[in-house]
Amino acid sequence: MRKKRVFDIIQVGNAEDVPSRLFDLAFIVMVLTNLFIALFETFDASEPYLDILNLIEFITVICFAIEYVLRVWTAEYLYPAMNRRKAIMYYVMSFSGIVDLFSFFPYFLPMFFPTGVVAFRMFRVIRIFRLFRVNAYYDALNVISDVIRGKKDQLLSSIFIILVMMMGASLCMYSLEHEVQPDVFQNAFSGFWWAVSTLLTVGYGDIYPITIAGRIFGIIITFLGVGMVAIPTGILSAGFVEQYTRLKSFNDYSLEADIRFVRLEVLKNHPWLGKEEKDLPLPPGLILAVIQRKGDVVVPRGDTVIQLGDHIVLGAEGYQDDIGIALKEVVLRKRHPWAGQMIKDLDISRQTLIIMVRRGDKVLIPNGKLVLMPDDTVLLYSKRNIQDAKDVMV
Repeated sequence: MRKKRVFDIIQVGNAEDVPSRLFDLAFIVMVLTNLFIALFETFDASEPYLDILNLIEFITVICFAIEYVLRVWTAEYLYPAMNRRKAIMYYVMSFSGIVDLFSFFPYFLPMFFPTGVVAFRMFRVIRIFRLFRVNAYYDALNVISDVIRGKKDQLLSSIFIILVMMMGASLCMYSLEHEVQPDVFQNAFSGFWWAVSTLLTVGYGDIYPITIAGRIFGIIITFLGVGMVAIPTGILSAGFVEQYTRLKSFNDYSLEADIRFVRLEVLKNHPWLGKEEKDLPLPPGLILAVIQRKGDVVVPRGDTVIQLGDHIVLGAEGYQDDIGIALKEVVLRKRHPWAGQMIKDLDISRQTLIIMVRRGDKVLIPNGKLVLMPDDTVLLYSKRNIQDAKDVMV
């Protein structure tokens, strides 16, 4: 349990989990401080402060190393479907794992290889990629990555069109200007450089047409360039509008309630052993959600008999200012964006997982192909708090 608690702390924390939240804030400060030192050291004014800057940098790097070790140690909880060794390898080879490693590893290399100190300092520039880790701490920043992933096909298509136009423009300009400017438009690559600076509206001015035909063609390409740059901009803008509309619809067409769940094991001589679920002396407001039995999930139906070794999951409405919200209940309205969609196609936060669906009198264990319907009650696990939640009686 100690390892699990360490994992909960070093992961993106719930706002109500004080140690985890403090850990998040502390590492954001250390990342920004480390990057500030890397930039400030390039100024002459930093020389009087080099000793203190080096000390602060050393402390932050040690913290990065400790964090990396803890993440490797708890990798099995990050990837629960894998065994321990495979989970560790998966984390180490992932993008975040590589960024975490290079945020501290190049700092120590000059101690072992003094002759390569200059090259190793270049590797330390990779620490700037730790800024991507800040993205995990704020859902507002997650919107950016969600939009890019959702619009990646359209963006790749627009980039392909731009590259085709650049290639065609470079060949045309080379054929128009090569004879009069053989030193400037030496080959198709020279024309490609001109096409890049023109289509992307940069206009460096180091290479330009001087013939009438070349200038007319340049004007046409310039106008086309304005439109080409606007294509990916429009795609991203539409993506942001869709994303925020979806989030607003989620709040407008659903009712949410915070529910606490606990899990207990039925051992020998337990008072519930051998009793039917309908006969259990449950206090008012407490429900028996599911029963875990030898790797299977049993949905209680009133006449379900409690057996030795069962793990019973009980749920209840939170009491006063209790913390540690684990699950939420969402009632889908008719116009809810989830209604009519398969679970695998839902655009939900990386911190959210659907664990059960109630449909009328039936309880459905979700899989990727389950289609959600209006009036479904969805139980989901989420590490983040959803604002404007309305409490309902359990």
